[in-house]
Amino acid sequence: MSGKSDKKIALVFGASGLVGKVLVRELIDNDSYASVVLFLRKPLEFKHSKVMEQVIDFNRLEENAALLTGDELFICLGTTIKKAGSVSAVEKIDRDLPVTIARLAFNNGVKRVAVVSSLGANPAVRNFYLRIKGEMERGIREIPFEQIVIARPSMLLGDRAEFRFGEAAGKVVMKAVNVLLTGSFRKYRGIEGRAVAKAMIGLMGSGLNDVIYESDVLQKWADKGK
Repeated sequence: MSGKSDKKIALVFGASGLVGKVLVRELIDNDSYASVVLFLRKPLEFKHSKVMEQVIDFNRLEENAALLTGDELFICLGTTIKKAGSVSAVEKIDRDLPVTIARLAFNNGVKRVAVVSSLGANPAVRNFYLRIKGEMERGIREIPFEQIVIARPSMLLGDRAEFRFGEAAGKVVMKAVNVLLTGSFRKYRGIEGRAVAKAMIGLMGSGLNDVIYESDVLQKWADKGK
């Protein structure tokens, strides 16, 4: 018999980003979740009875490890070299931080993890961004979770907190060419952040053994949840 005790606790890192902020709203509206715990560098003051904010120092995660207790972990962290300042700084945020978070959560009994990566992620490529994402994926997959969902969206569509001129221009172009990307090229279509969030939630606990989900598959899962 199902009841309140059957509902899940979701842990979210990256709640202020394009995917993260809509993910939180989707989790709130999903009756399968009793609470949503946000791990933040600074308060968002998200006013909802389901939401709990934990403001921590991301450079001292081990000292806050006991807080990473729940059922499912969602990691939506990411930066740009312009914002981070160097490739090594991007590595720390986009690769090392997600793997450390995942390991600490797993050690606390968290069973499932979903993480936002990028289409084309590969630890063997020369492009530093795709290499870092590929290395992050490899680190996550080495942790024996019951389920791992790695979302590899193409260009993310939607509103970010900060304006990125190049990305904004790219979105205009992407929206125009999306309709031309068919068949095996569908995975290159731009995808709304909300669609990625919906797909991640839908895939969690789905029982699927797949790990990598690209934009075209993410869109299909998002459409199922409409």
